Amino acid sequence: MKTYAYARVSASDQNLSRQLDAFKEFGVSKRNIFTDKKSGKDFERINYKKLIEKLKKGDLLVIKSIDRLGRNYNAIIDEWRLITHTIGADICVLDMPLLDTRSKYDSLTKKLISDIVLQVLSFVAENERINIRERQKEGIAAAQKRGVQFGRPRRYYSEDFIAVVQKFKDDKITTHEAISYLSINRTALYFHLDNLTKLGYLY
Repeated sequence: MKTYAYARVSASDQNLSRQLDAFKEFGVSKRNIFTDKKSGKDFERINYKKLIEKLKKGDLLVIKSIDRLGRNYNAIIDEWRLITHTIGADICVLDMPLLDTRSKYDSLTKKLISDIVLQVLSFVAENERINIRERQKEGIAAAQKRGVQFGRPRRYYSEDFIAVVQKFKDDKITTHEAISYLSINRTALYFHLDNLTKLGYLY
């Protein structure tokens, strides 16, 4: 049995360090960690596909949180079943202990609990992706009504980047947590907070 791990961020300017640190603490060998810097809207990711090819029955796949696997409800459910049923590997979601198919519960109870929690979290992950896009559209429309001109953007803001800044604005995370996750300094954080607000991406 081998233990693998998968980490993902949505954009090339985002940092994988928090996920990688969690895998190191769990004891996953560096050579068995696969990473992608791509949107979670589907599973068309080069290194994720390489990981799936390596997974065998009895292996363990570790991920930090369910949204790192993906953000499309149906696709997450299908992929979970591929890994746990078709391939026969286990999955451990570090941020959600109930999503650990190695559970001590009997197989039927384990499947019931896992399926319920998985469907709820998968829905939340996709719903957040949809909400972010809707807020972006609404923000752009509102900004255009105010006379803001949108040319070629100087910077592309990923869904995850905007979500982190939104949480910071809402006082759900600290300054230290925000700059750590985004891998930027305090000055840059406030610059992007102001810029995203002006562009109407934040609410």
